[in-house]
Amino acid sequence: MDHFTRRALVKGGTALGAASALTGPALLDWAKAWAQQAKWKPEKGAKLAMLRWKYFVKAEDDAFVKLIDAFTKATGVPVEISRESYEDVQPKASVAANTGTGPDLFWGLYSLPHLFPQKCMDVTDVADYLGKKYGGWVDSAVKYGHSGNKWICIPICYSGALMNYRIEASKKAGFSKFPDKLDAFLEYTKAMKAQGTPGGFALGHASGDANSWAYWCLWSNGGEAVDKNDKVIINSPETAKALEYAKALYGNMVPGTAAWNDSSNNKAFLAGEINWTNNGISIYVAAQQSAPKIAEDMNHAYFPVGVSGKPTELHLMYPVLAMTYTKYPQACKALMAFMLEADNFNPWIESAKGYLTHCLNAYDSNPVWTADPKATPFRDVAKRTLTAGGLGSVGEKAATAISDFVVVDMFANYCTGREDVKGSIAVAERQLKRIYR
Repeated sequence: MDHFTRRALVKGGTALGAASALTGPALLDWAKAWAQQAKWKPEKGAKLAMLRWKYFVKAEDDAFVKLIDAFTKATGVPVEISRESYEDVQPKASVAANTGTGPDLFWGLYSLPHLFPQKCMDVTDVADYLGKKYGGWVDSAVKYGHSGNKWICIPICYSGALMNYRIEASKKAGFSKFPDKLDAFLEYTKAMKAQGTPGGFALGHASGDANSWAYWCLWSNGGEAVDKNDKVIINSPETAKALEYAKALYGNMVPGTAAWNDSSNNKAFLAGEINWTNNGISIYVAAQQSAPKIAEDMNHAYFPVGVSGKPTELHLMYPVLAMTYTKYPQACKALMAFMLEADNFNPWIESAKGYLTHCLNAYDSNPVWTADPKATPFRDVAKRTLTAGGLGSVGEKAATAISDFVVVDMFANYCTGREDVKGSIAVAERQLKRIYR
């Protein structure tokens, strides 16, 4: 496969005809050449610690380790990598921001940097360099990356939260393709339950799966948490409609979804207990290894489109931020830039097998998106997604609302019978008004 030579790298070319496949000595030679010409020169004696989310696709983590190893050998900067669940990265990052001590870099979820924007290092120069070189950033990444007029993080990638479904069960229920409208999807869930092949969405505190479908449900029915001025507007007929729709879906789900975390639906799908859910491609990748019959009989689709006639999806964005307390800001910037250079990023994103999606337009051409048609829908999730703020701004308040599961709990309260429609909305409204005061 073609790869960037040092000459091409120095010129800053962005043509990505095929994914890079540098390995072993070739990768190290390229990394050393990159380090020699890179704008960011690590501080003498620099060493870095990064806390990242726990991988779902082992091949992705293996490729990431190789990337980090090449960086260390090329720059002399050791990088200690720790891994935590989605749910644990955010509180540890918040503690570090408040105390001024902890890992130099955090690789988290959604709008994590906006929980403490003043504690995030300005990385505008890195973002500008990468955007110019690799075809520009997708709009959602620009929104997530900015606080005011500066970049406070580097959007590394997205994980698409799309519909995962069993093909033959869907056909038996009368659906030759996955439904693309709200009414049709509700009928689909009824038909699937009626024939003994139900599905389920997480309604517990699942940072990825629960938030992604709950926000989709709210937005697709015309509801919003806040308006463009960050005024709380969740108490609306549209939100009430979204709650009724969600409860109708809930009636067709397997029991227990109110207690699900981000791994629960994966396990249920692979065990044959559910036949539709929302998830990244990790179920499919795991099935290829441990349940090939399920892998053959499953596919992916976008969420149904609602009243706006446009996608109202929320996909998982993974930003990397560096704390202002780091002693090695140049080393942090060098690592951020290094991660997204084509000779690193292309093979890494291929190793994720569709679980991770790029934020830079030049990577549309990566072969992972065409090698397996079941991965293709994930290619464009960064372009389809809304941000966690919805109509409102992407900032500390939106980050707090999503990390506190305000919208998820609103749906869970009504679906499980803890509150009626008015009560469920009222609880969410009070929480949001405290956040957006």
